[in-house]
This record gives sequence, C-alpha cells and structure tokens, in this order.
Amino acid sequence: MLFLRFLSYLPFSLLYLLSDLLYILIYYVVGYRKTVVLNNLQRSFPDESPERLKQMAKGFYRNLLDILVETVKLPDISPQELQKRLHYTNPSLLKEYINAGQTVICTGSHQCNWEWVPSAAVVIGIPVDSVYKTLTNPKMEVFMQQVRGSHGAIPTPMKQLPRQLAVRKDIPRVIALVADQVPDVPEQAHWMDFLHQDTPFYPGTERLARSRSFPVFFLELVRVKRGHYEGTFSLIAAPPFNDLPEGAILERYRDKLEEAIRNNPSDWLWSHKRWKHWREKWVKVGAKLE
Repeated sequence: MLFLRFLSYLPFSLLYLLSDLLYILIYYVVGYRKTVVLNNLQRSFPDESPERLKQMAKGFYRNLLDILVETVKLPDISPQELQKRLHYTNPSLLKEYINAGQTVICTGSHQCNWEWVPSAAVVIGIPVDSVYKTLTNPKMEVFMQQVRGSHGAIPTPMKQLPRQLAVRKDIPRVIALVADQVPDVPEQAHWMDFLHQDTPFYPGTERLARSRSFPVFFLELVRVKRGHYEGTFSLIAAPPFNDLPEGAILERYRDKLEEAIRNNPSDWLWSHKRWKHWREKWVKVGAKLE
C-alpha cells in the first residue's frame, strides 16, 4: 500500500499520464474483462452498431483508469480543489432537509468517479455516511477505508449499517448508497427490466426509506472534462409513502439511472457482471426457502 500512498502525492498531470499508459496495457494487451464489457454493452444497446459499441467500450476503459488514479489521489486533494473538481449544482436540496434535522438517503451509481462523491459533499457542509461492500483483500480494505474516510466522510460497511443507524440516529446526515450493485441474495431481490434485461436490485434501499421515513434522492454525475465532474440531486420520493406501491421507489431509481447511462454510456461501470443472475432460477430458490 506504500506505493499507492506514493502515487497520491503525484500531480494530476503525471497521474493521467499513468492512466493513459494503463489504458494501453489494460485494453490492448491484457484485455481485462473485454468480453464482459462488450457483451454488456451489446445487450444494453441492441440497436447500436459494432463500431459505436467499440467506441463506448474504449471510453469506458479510459473512464475506469482515470477513476483508479483519481481515487488514489483523493486523500491528498485539498477541500478547495475537490470542490472545483466535483461541483454539486444544487446541494441546497439536501441541506434543507438536513438543517431541519432530517436524515436522507442518496442513491448513486458506478457512474463517473463515485468514490469522490462523499468527500466532495462533506467539504461543502453535508455530512455523509458512505455505505459500501467490504473488499475481500484485508489490506486493500484498510487502504480503501482510509481513502473513503478522507475529508470526514464516514465509510460504513453494508453489514454495519443497522448498527450505525442506531448509534447515529440523532445525527441528521446523508446515507449514501451505490444502489446499482448485484444483490448478494438474488432470491430476495426486486426484479425489474433495466437496459433491456431482467435485472435484480437490492430491496434494502426502499425498505430502509419506508421503515425510517427517509426521503430518497438520486445523484447523477456528469463528466465536464477530464478530472472534473458535476453532480445534480433529484428527489425520487419523500414520506409519507402510503400512496406508493411496493417497489415504486426502486423503479424510480431505475428510471433515473437508465436515463443517466443512456446520456453518457461510457461513464458507467460496464466491467462488473451485473446480469450474472436470472429471475427464473432465483424465483424457484426463493420459493423453496419460504
């Protein structure tokens, strides 16, 4: 991890040079998950030409490697520079609730540089508990906790969220969830059509909102230029949720996410195996468990 800490002290100009070199290696030589990426793109954009899909894939790899070096750099970025590099267009939308003593949920995705999101919110006065999946590598988990805790954000492993909710129940804040991950227990997932494919979503986001009466927001990130992003919040649903049918909050999240991906397809994380499960298998498994 010392090498990664060394990288964090390098200027962005050298880090982006490193990213360009890694792009050549990863895309043209190693071919890291290239089949997964192209299959995901082809199934999500069935009407696009092979050449256009290839352009999307190349753009994705450039985005991915920029995220890698930018994330390593996060602990060394000053609050002032971070504000310039990730600009929130309407933070007052969240601050209004927080100043009134209300905790809110903010649902994001693996779009642009999601790792900068919590810290960039904290430096403008928005407290954030950033919920994430624990990494399997213990040393990398420790390193990423340090990175994600930069500037005062509170990194919260998903399994520790219930405890954090109890311990910090009197602290109004944002609970940030990257809600486009693959559910660990597909038989309990909420299934929806997403990018032309039957897709499982974590039901926990909606359950948490309903059980705690938390308003739910969506954050869309847009790349303005290299190393600079713009984030815009939009309200998905606010309590009381009595008139909303079950699954409506997740469906609204799905709609927002799909629109964001269609607007900027290369900025989403196409290398993860988002569609490795299928409904027929897990519906049968779920029925056996009941």
